Amino acid sequence: MRIPILSGGTSNTTTIENTFIDQYMASANGEYVKVYLLLLRRSCNGLDPWSVSQLADFLDCTEKDIVRACNYWKKAGLLEYQESSASSSVPASNAGASEEAGFASSEKSKKVSYGQRTDEKKSSPATVLSLSESKTASSAKKTPTKRTSSQKALKQLIHVAEQYLGKTLSASDMETIQYFLTDLEFSPDLIDYLLEYCVEYDHKSMHYIKKVALSWKEQQVTTIEEAKAASSRYNTAAYSILKAYGIQNRAPAPVEETYIKKWTRTFGFAMDVILEACSRTIRTIHQPSFEYTDSILSNWKEQGLSSLSDVQEADLKYLQEKEAKKKTKSSSKTSSPNRFNNFDGRSYDMNDMERRLIQQ
Repeated sequence: MRIPILSGGTSNTTTIENTFIDQYMASANGEYVKVYLLLLRRSCNGLDPWSVSQLADFLDCTEKDIVRACNYWKKAGLLEYQESSASSSVPASNAGASEEAGFASSEKSKKVSYGQRTDEKKSSPATVLSLSESKTASSAKKTPTKRTSSQKALKQLIHVAEQYLGKTLSASDMETIQYFLTDLEFSPDLIDYLLEYCVEYDHKSMHYIKKVALSWKEQQVTTIEEAKAASSRYNTAAYSILKAYGIQNRAPAPVEETYIKKWTRTFGFAMDVILEACSRTIRTIHQPSFEYTDSILSNWKEQGLSSLSDVQEADLKYLQEKEAKKKTKSSSKTSSPNRFNNFDGRSYDMNDMERRLIQQ
């Protein structure tokens, strides 16, 4: 995919406004800043077009990193790009090889679009990506937007997360924090509590934190109070189950949490039903086993049992059927002859036999 960056400018300088440094650079990933600067430098100096792979090689990163950086700056409002379908007359063999992109740049809030170069119009690309600088730092300075406050909140949250987790966040970690803020639409206070809650239970993995966030989103948690209520319900269930197994003084492991969520949310069992399954597990195999309990609850779910009374009724019915089968089997054994009792037995006069033996 070729990326022509066509714009005028001096060959020895690249101008960056202070607003970019003050409002956008601090909260951005360093790799994203490098991509932005490289695009700006090539735009200002009218250099020959580079392919995405050349940009990636120059910055020692992957092609996906280049695209990801462009997506980031689009969300930040500094870059805008859109894909448009080209002519359908493109030969199938050339469709992949002729994929190109055109960039437009603006230094004074002018949006100038650049498509394909004239010498390439005959071989219409399958996809044309046009990227334009839709908002410069000067325009952002004049009209402060919600995005600016969002960037400030992100910067603060990254600092808070580093304090909680006790480490410098990686680029992936920063993207996850931004995901909470923009995609899940969590408030900064809710994200702060999310980090506090997970660290409190000694879970500092961003993967685990994201799972908790997705769980809250699924439960439509939007405030700290709702998050505390959801956490309280889960903690009560988790520790009750561990207690039923005789496990104390530790939090459930990740795999155990998966089972607990499956029983409480996917299956929707009440706590008394789950605890009964745990109790039967201990009575049967004499040790805690989430796998064995899961097999019990899965069986109850297949039978359509949803409450403890349903389970008790199913147990009673099972015992009655078992007793009926036992009686039928016993009756069948008594009435049917076999090779040991299907003939008349012999009778002996023991006194007569003794007398005869003495006479001999």
